[in-house]
This record gives sequence, C-alpha cells and structure tokens, in this order.
Amino acid sequence: MATRTIQTALLARLVEQTSRAIHSRGHSHGLFPAQWTALRYFAGAEPGLRSASALAAYQGMAFGPVSRTVRTLISKGLLKKSETTRGRFELVEVTEAGQALLGKDPMLGMVEALEGLSPSDRKVLALALEAVLLRLQGADGEEGLTPEA
Repeated sequence: MATRTIQTALLARLVEQTSRAIHSRGHSHGLFPAQWTALRYFAGAEPGLRSASALAAYQGMAFGPVSRTVRTLISKGLLKKSETTRGRFELVEVTEAGQALLGKDPMLGMVEALEGLSPSDRKVLALALEAVLLRLQGADGEEGLTPEA
C-alpha cells in the first residue's frame, strides 16, 4: 500500500512538472499564459461563445480578470470587437495578427510531444486527465467539462 502511495505521489509531481513546463512556455511573444489561453479559446470557440463572460465560464474564473485579458488582447490588435452582439455581451473575433501569432503558439510544442505518443496512449492519457480534472473541479464545487445531456 505504501508503494502505491509513493508511486501516486510521484505521478502527481510529474503532472505538476508538466504543467509548470507548459506554463513557463506561455511567457512568449509578448504574451502571458492567460493571454495565450484566451487567444486559443477565441480562435476555436463557436461565434456565439466568443465573449469575455463565456471565456470566464470556460476557465472557471471571475469575470473581472478575464475581461482585462480580453481588453489587453484588443489593445495589442490580436482581438477585435465583433460587429454582431449577443444580448449585452460583447463578442470578439481573432484578428489576422492574432491568427498569425497563433502560428507561433508555445502550446504547439506540447502538441508535438503528444503526437509522439501512440493513438492508444493519447486516448488513455486524455481519459485519465479528464477524470483527474473533473475530480479536482468537483472538489472545488465547480462544474465539469462535459455538458449534461
């Protein structure tokens, strides 16, 4: 039993080191990790979900800091306010400069590392990480990643 606890603790540290490595790479091209996360989110989100409030919900964060991140990305010319609106929420779009910068996304290194795994290993890792994340979010009283049917 003690061996399993030690192995699990080592696994937890390995996950922590991986997340630190990803976070460290996020300080590049004049952006902070949160700004990269926001830029990625808006590049892949459905048009109706491209608002600061939708990003805050996705990240499980308060609206204020996320709104500041969005304003900063707009001031850097990486996002722009959309011509369409969704009620009182301002929608944004990724600009051409933002799309170009995404070509230098530091997360691409992680994508390449994961592509080095076999498809079955990627599937197992995805399922395991999702289960861990859902447990952690549940411990904080937050909702999970998958929508209810």
